[in-house]
Order: sequence, then structure tokens, then C-alpha cells
Amino acid sequence: MTTPENSQYRGYDIVPTRQWSSWCVNIYPTRAAILPQSTLRILASRKADAIAEAKRTIDQILSYRENVAQEGRLWPLLRH
Repeated sequence: MTTPENSQYRGYDIVPTRQWSSWCVNIYPTRAAILPQSTLRILASRKADAIAEAKRTIDQILSYRENVAQEGRLWPLLRH
């Protein structure tokens, strides 16, 4: 078994792991201010696709957070 290749992207650790015939990518915030204490998971058939989807998800979260901050609203709790 090989060690997963962790990467960092815009304040998040992206950790891919093999699960059966798919790749699961866990996304962990590296700073508490970015997200509440939660882990997002992405599942895809190819590792590269899972990592790309994780990066798109991070971009969406940060974009939403920036829009909320510009409007002066409070950061809502994420629901899964």
C-alpha cells in the first residue's frame, strides 16, 4: 500500500485515498477561520478528477465566503 499524496490548496489539505474502485478525497481546513470543524469528501473514479473536484469545491466555498463578507452577513453554518 502506498502513502497518499497530500497536497495543499488555498488553505486546505487535500488527502486522496483509494476506496474500492474509486478515489476519495478528504478536504481539511488548515485554518479554523476558513470553515467550521468539518471535513468535505469527494468521490470519483479517477484520482485526478477527485482532486480537481476538491479544488472546485474549495473555490466555491471561498467565493461564497467572500460574497457573504462583502454583504456584511454572518457566516452561516454549513450543512451536509
